[in-house]
Amino acid sequence: MSKKIKDLAVATGKYTNSNGDEKTNWLNVGAIIEKDDGGKFMILERTFNPAGIPNPDNKSTLIISMFDVKKKESNNEPGGSVDTSGKGDNPFSNDNIPF
Repeated sequence: MSKKIKDLAVATGKYTNSNGDEKTNWLNVGAIIEKDDGGKFMILERTFNPAGIPNPDNKSTLIISMFDVKKKESNNEPGGSVDTSGKGDNPFSNDNIPF
């Protein structure tokens, strides 16, 4: 059975948290999947439009960052919740996260 080994995300902006630390807002755009035979492939969200990502330096390329997959939180156990408020420390602060 294939398994997700990385989440893919792009930086969409910055914000300051309640401690005064500057943080990055991340948009999840897909995943890296590993097949049973060890092969890997990438899945991208069909609605992801790279042209909509901020480009202050007018570059022709886009950085897509890879993050380790976090376990989902179940039965109030810590370690996997996703903050969709845009103000937490989780790298995926988007309301449309598909996982």
